[in-house]
Amino acid sequence: MPQFPVLTLPDDPKLVQNITHFARALRRAGLAIGPGRVIDAIRAVQAVGFSEKADFYWTLHACFVSKPEERLIFAQLFRLYWRDPQYLEKMMAMLLPTARGMQEERAAKPAEKRAAEALLDGQERPVPQKQSPQDAVEIDIDASQTISAKERLKTLDFELMSTDEMTAAMRMLSTLRLPVPPILSRRTQKLAGPLPDWQATMRTAMRRGGEVTDFATKRRRVRYPNLVVICDISGSMAQYSRAVLHFVHSVANRQGQGWAQVHAFTFGTRLTNITRHLRQRDVDAALAAAGAEAQDWQGGTQIASCLHAFNRDWSRRVMGQGAVVLLITDGLDRDNENALGREMERLNLSARQLIWLNPLLRWDGFAPKAKGVMQMLPHCSTFRAGHNIASLEGLAQALSRPDDGGEKSRLIAMMGA
Repeated sequence: MPQFPVLTLPDDPKLVQNITHFARALRRAGLAIGPGRVIDAIRAVQAVGFSEKADFYWTLHACFVSKPEERLIFAQLFRLYWRDPQYLEKMMAMLLPTARGMQEERAAKPAEKRAAEALLDGQERPVPQKQSPQDAVEIDIDASQTISAKERLKTLDFELMSTDEMTAAMRMLSTLRLPVPPILSRRTQKLAGPLPDWQATMRTAMRRGGEVTDFATKRRRVRYPNLVVICDISGSMAQYSRAVLHFVHSVANRQGQGWAQVHAFTFGTRLTNITRHLRQRDVDAALAAAGAEAQDWQGGTQIASCLHAFNRDWSRRVMGQGAVVLLITDGLDRDNENALGREMERLNLSARQLIWLNPLLRWDGFAPKAKGVMQMLPHCSTFRAGHNIASLEGLAQALSRPDDGGEKSRLIAMMGA
């Protein structure tokens, strides 16, 4: 149970207006709060009273929180709005990297940045003061041979990004989409379509004395596959894994892309299922929980044993209905066994499409000389780079064109040479 210091309210507080403004901030942060809940919260506070700090917290909590993942966001917003009279100033300082404030005192907790952005919606942020004419320096820049910072960031390697560049890249990744085309099932449904429905036609004719007066038609059912992400989090893949998991979180929480379900697994020396963590709407809290559960982060790599664990324990649970598998690894296996090719073959046979993203493809001179790469390459559907934002944007093309193997054909030819 959180600790409750003395609440600090503005002078001459208007409780109804404060609760309404607080509810609006919660709604901006992602909580499903409508006018009915706001009215219920005001009436509940009036009934309970405002004398006990804990009673006030849990009264609003009971009215506004309906899911477990919303508790952290509510707690952060409550602390910022109701307890600290200088919350706007401190949040502005935290969101501005060049300003002195809370960011220098401590690292932001999960959901705190999201809560601050919700509270600061519509607020003006500090801007640098204009220089005097005496201090101004006139600089002429030839921009004819330059590209925008956004386009440059798309092609920049994740491993070469600074902290600020990685933060900007994460914001761009959160806006990416990964739509999947539907799959036509062999099952049909009784809707007007191009296929003749002889059974329905004959049933209708029998009701009319055997005379066929009309032909019934039907069409195939449409279904959507699962997306299964298996991400390498070993030491050589750590920087890429964070970016890819940020992208996967965006895909898992964005509606309208067509995926039936999104399942995510990490592996280094062991396989870890992080699906339930990525279902949290707050990306910082989701990745923090996933990193806490995956104890082998930045460790060694045992691809064969981890793929064997997936094929044995999870394949039948998550690979039904023609799932698409996204495998992110550099293929540098440290297992002594020669079972990697067999496990990859089994994974490929269970999937509708197996897309392998390898950051090593960023090198022009990359060749399939590693033993692990040679065993894995023949059993993937598509072999693509996965080292920057542009490569992740190209996944949509790989999904829409299953016959496009990427760099697989060229590298297979190099293996046979």
